[in-house]
Amino acid sequence: MVRISRWTTGAVLLGAAGVAIGAAAGQGTPKHWPFDISTCGSGVSHTVAVSKTLAAHSFEFTGTTHSNTRGGAFDMVTFRCVGMVNLIEGKSPGAFTCESVDLDGDKYFTRYTGDGVKYAGTLLAGTGKYEHVAATFVSEGTGPFPVASPGSFQNCSRQTGTYKHR
Repeated sequence: MVRISRWTTGAVLLGAAGVAIGAAAGQGTPKHWPFDISTCGSGVSHTVAVSKTLAAHSFEFTGTTHSNTRGGAFDMVTFRCVGMVNLIEGKSPGAFTCESVDLDGDKYFTRYTGDGVKYAGTLLAGTGKYEHVAATFVSEGTGPFPVASPGSFQNCSRQTGTYKHR
């Protein structure tokens, strides 16, 4: 059994923060607005491994976001993500998608791709205030944290980027 490592937890929760990308989209703010948010979450991973340098992890995780600026965008959002990360000779390419919901019940769908603890994210679609929002961001994992139980992971990430109305 391959232990869930930094590359798995970094990939998985790094992007989780970007899940919260549109929370301020419909508030009559500037047409192009920067944001800085943090996310934390936990989940489970399933591993297929041939060796210590060749493996794959599928995962699902949930968590929350908050703005790093008092009163800023994307506060109080929850998310759920699914994805996969590979370990191939020291590289860890991966991708995952997330659905987020804000306090008003509006949702948005984001995609993450990257390697290691740094991922690029894009808001793909949304409902309500997120219906006409475009966003891009970079997500970097800040953990990993110790494993609470076998097959689980916990981590946090910071995401920075911009959003605009399409």
